[in-house]
Amino acid sequence: MKILLIDAGNSRIKWALAENRVWSQQGVVENARVTTLRTIFSELPAPHKIVVSNVAGQEMAQQLQMACATWPLPLEFITAHAEKCGIRNSYQQAQQLGSDRWAALIAAWQQEHTTCLVINCGTATTIDALSAQGEFLGGLILPGVDMMQRSIAAGVVQATTASGAWQAFPRNTADALFTGAIQATAGAICLQFERLLAPQARCILSGGAAYKIEPHLNLPLVRVDNLVLRGLQIIGQEQKMGA
Repeated sequence: MKILLIDAGNSRIKWALAENRVWSQQGVVENARVTTLRTIFSELPAPHKIVVSNVAGQEMAQQLQMACATWPLPLEFITAHAEKCGIRNSYQQAQQLGSDRWAALIAAWQQEHTTCLVINCGTATTIDALSAQGEFLGGLILPGVDMMQRSIAAGVVQATTASGAWQAFPRNTADALFTGAIQATAGAICLQFERLLAPQARCILSGGAAYKIEPHLNLPLVRVDNLVLRGLQIIGQEQKMGA
């Protein structure tokens, strides 16, 4: 069974074609170039279902519908539930949890089955906690590293748009901005990890900016690329089995 997986984030759209748990093709495009997906998808073998996480709004949902119009299939836009795929959702209003965070939690639980911190570093950074019983305990949303730098540069007269590099004690503005964003993110992750109070806990790190954060985390950690797409695959396969 072929499943087309689509993760439409705030900046980029990632996709993969999965068959029998193997990804035969995958790719990524910027949100501004979403119309190119119709050409890309037209060259794929026809999927049996299309499973989507979309946090980029209604217009993006319509664009994705058009991109997949080659096939007479409905797009299955996932939403968070109170319980699914072994996860119990403790969000005050379960469906308000972002579909990307929900899919990432499902993928992390499938892999770990233990207490963990699920960190997705993109336009925003999300830091979500899972208990050893598969309960989503809650989480944080921070500006991503790039967003932090841009927001300060936009609001401070003497700030700079240069990218900067990490330094223990920065001595120029670009390095100070970048290092500050890294330290703020790493600090939030470490504080949440401490609050898990679980000796066997570990961090699952994903997202396009994960490589910027990973060197600054002295924690039990595994890097998993495309965590949201992996969660979508698990959801699609469970639906296939009628669970």
